[in-house]
Amino acid sequence: MSDHDHHDEKRGVSRRKVLECMTWAGTGVLWTVTGGVPHSLGLVEAANAAEPNGITFLQISDSHVGFDKPANPNALGTLEEAINKVKAMPKKPSFMIHTGDISHLSKASEFDDADRIISQAKLDVHYVPGEHDFLDEEIKFYKDRYGKGTRGAGYYSFDAGGVHFIGLVNVVDLKAGGLGNLGAEQLAWLADDLKGKSKSTPVVLFAHIPLWTVYPQWGWGTDDGGRALELLKGFGSVTVLNGHIHQIMQKVEGAVTFHTARSTAFPQPAPGTAPSPGPMKVDDSKLRSMLGIASINFMQGQQKLAIIDTPLAG
Repeated sequence: MSDHDHHDEKRGVSRRKVLECMTWAGTGVLWTVTGGVPHSLGLVEAANAAEPNGITFLQISDSHVGFDKPANPNALGTLEEAINKVKAMPKKPSFMIHTGDISHLSKASEFDDADRIISQAKLDVHYVPGEHDFLDEEIKFYKDRYGKGTRGAGYYSFDAGGVHFIGLVNVVDLKAGGLGNLGAEQLAWLADDLKGKSKSTPVVLFAHIPLWTVYPQWGWGTDDGGRALELLKGFGSVTVLNGHIHQIMQKVEGAVTFHTARSTAFPQPAPGTAPSPGPMKVDDSKLRSMLGIASINFMQGQQKLAIIDTPLAG
């Protein structure tokens, strides 16, 4: 249990109540979700020693290849460190999901560098774009590399290991304050995509900006995300994975678990602790403890999900 949980118990607030609201997940902790409630099982080293059952996949996010400011002068180098951790995993995951901001300025050279490093993991990778991937005039570089076979601005779905995965795009028409937006066309496609799916089918939604409202003052949420989640009502297991905010946050609402990932490039401040979001400079000795990857394991037939967040160091 994290210090956060201990402090809440001292104030007389139950751990379950805290988890029903919003929690900061502890570094390197394995989370298992049963009946919609996360439980901390142990440190990531102990989790890695166990042989995972069912489908296991990885999430990386916010590589920002091309970023070279003081918060991390070598974002390409820390991406490579993250991929080296993937390569060293004792059991190869089924595939990888990248939840956007592959590049920092949507330059062809940045996408080239990202591909060169990420391909070293030798995994299939499913991408969704971040706003930093859509900066070139025709959005050509992202679409040429990752848009084949997708709809609209790049949304799509696929099935793996009994799980239905849906990649959404919420960075095209940003709303006031930078809030994400899905739009009517994508929502109509999502409704059609879910038709005929058994309510017992585990569903994973992944997009760049959180589909839940984390901190609207900083644009950390999706304007019409609630409409997407309405379409998932009745499904027994729904997991929503996002990036964008460069830190671990978790929220549980009924059968829906929301989880945001660390960046492989630089941290951002916690909501409301700085005048605005953006790259946060920390001591060099702390940087790698605030960057990392996530591994997600589904247990077939148990509607059970384990998330292992692994920092680059610490």
